[in-house]
Amino acid sequence: MSPYPSFIYDAQASGFNKAFSAVSLSLSFVLLCLAFMLALPPLPASAADTVVDSHSPANTVATTSNLASDDKSLLTQNAQSLTTPATLTSPVTSQGDAIEQFVAADFSQRQAMLGQWPGSAESLDTLVELIDNDELYQGNGGQTYLLNADDELFTYPDRDLTDEWPSDLAQVTLTNALRSALVFGQAKVKLDSDDPAQRLQAVSILADNIEQIDPAIVSAAAVREDDAEVSAALSTLQARLDFRDGDVATQIAALDMLADSDSPQVLIDVKQALANDNLDPNLKAALLAAEASIEQRISISTWSGHLFTGLSTASILLLAALGLAITFGLLGVINMAHGELIMIGAYATYVVQNLFQAYLPEMASWYLLAAIPSAFLVSAVIGMVIERIVIRPLYGRELETLLATFGISLILMQLIRMVFGAQNVEVSNVSWLSGAYQVSASLALPYNRIAIIGFTVIILLLLVYLLNKTRFGLFVRAVTQNRQMARAVGIPSARIDMLAFGLGSGLAGLAGCALAQVGNVGPSLGQTYIIDAFLVVVVGGVGQVWGAVLASLGLGVSGTVLEIGIGAVLAKIVLLVLVILFIQKRPQGLFALKGRFVD
Repeated sequence: MSPYPSFIYDAQASGFNKAFSAVSLSLSFVLLCLAFMLALPPLPASAADTVVDSHSPANTVATTSNLASDDKSLLTQNAQSLTTPATLTSPVTSQGDAIEQFVAADFSQRQAMLGQWPGSAESLDTLVELIDNDELYQGNGGQTYLLNADDELFTYPDRDLTDEWPSDLAQVTLTNALRSALVFGQAKVKLDSDDPAQRLQAVSILADNIEQIDPAIVSAAAVREDDAEVSAALSTLQARLDFRDGDVATQIAALDMLADSDSPQVLIDVKQALANDNLDPNLKAALLAAEASIEQRISISTWSGHLFTGLSTASILLLAALGLAITFGLLGVINMAHGELIMIGAYATYVVQNLFQAYLPEMASWYLLAAIPSAFLVSAVIGMVIERIVIRPLYGRELETLLATFGISLILMQLIRMVFGAQNVEVSNVSWLSGAYQVSASLALPYNRIAIIGFTVIILLLLVYLLNKTRFGLFVRAVTQNRQMARAVGIPSARIDMLAFGLGSGLAGLAGCALAQVGNVGPSLGQTYIIDAFLVVVVGGVGQVWGAVLASLGLGVSGTVLEIGIGAVLAKIVLLVLVILFIQKRPQGLFALKGRFVD
């Protein structure tokens, strides 16, 4: 007989029955699910592959590895992207151009796109510019937007201003892996370009990232290159790679080629190599010879750049002084408001720029062509008004005209402050004058300064033609040389005075237009150049155009060279002392006016 009561057996039996029922029910449910899944048709192979690629744990691990990859893995990825075509791990479903597809893509898709860019080299350059300027944004559903520094939102690619801001607007940024892929993606696209300039840019990109490139890429590009300049750049890059990775004999051979370079980066490589101990004697001698040769070439390029800067400064001084040479030589008036006429020309350029941006945005990059005549006309009209109202009653009274024009300069500056404000205004460089012409690795000539030099030459030739080959120029020269005799033969000297003053003021406006492309535009712009303009006129000779040319060249170039050696302040002092000594020796300047002077 059992020691336990009967109700305990009943409870145990009931528990076993319940457990058995639950297990049976679970097994039945599992069998039904399996039967249902077997009854479904199989998925297509492509869909199954897409699901695995997009959501499998292996893909997640690979993405994480890309985000945390070191330099070695980046080197492998970049070398592969430059030599073999990349395929997208999952298709980019967005429509639009390559930039829109890039914005809508995920990390792996962006990396694959940079390995094999679907658009043009120009679109990739645009992408780099937008990302570097923090202007590229992604909106709802992957739409692309541009946000400028003034917090104005534009749609892409039509670039229309919009007030409908997406709720989840996010900036498009790059991880280290993507930025490295972007750099080498640029190089790959440009190396495949038919334009030698694009291929030369690709070599420059590779040279800036020499630690991460595969030498086989440079060798392959050099074999198929047919442009001499690009081939030379590739040879220099190959020599740098040989110098970095080769044995002693290879390094010495590479140094023979690198000695003809003027690249600062090559000089850094050579100096770093010289800092190492236990160098081979032959290698050390080759390094020292290459260092001396490269430093000499860099010094020549540097001073060539300084001379070019001095030449562009001289061009600006000549533009500022030409008008002053005419008015001072013709009327004998010390026009202290000449600097403010330069300022008015710069502000006229600013106004024309704003008008183009507001009413002709599609032609905004060509506003400078309209700003040049506008600056001349505005300054010329204001100059003729000043001559007619203020200066004409004071002819022959030099001190009074000096004080009157000084007061006019203060009035004009205050008017500008009242209309435009006391702060500087922004005059943007036109797109076709942006950038620089790369003469060598250490010498680049900005396009805007090249344009100023060319513009000054054109204005000078037109002025010489006007003064020497036209009836108006004949009257100006006659009044300048002998006013009473010119009046006696019927020349309207009063009208010639007004027109000549207007011409000089218009030339000042052209100087302001040119200055707006290289410096700040503000109410005190003219004060910066008025003293130098007077020095040019005095040294060159009163009323002498060619004297002004030589004086501006001398003061512009020598001032730039002195500033490099002794600083800006001491350079101004030294130039002023030299000008005083020159005037003491030759009061009439480089060229003196010819003719009889009655007045």
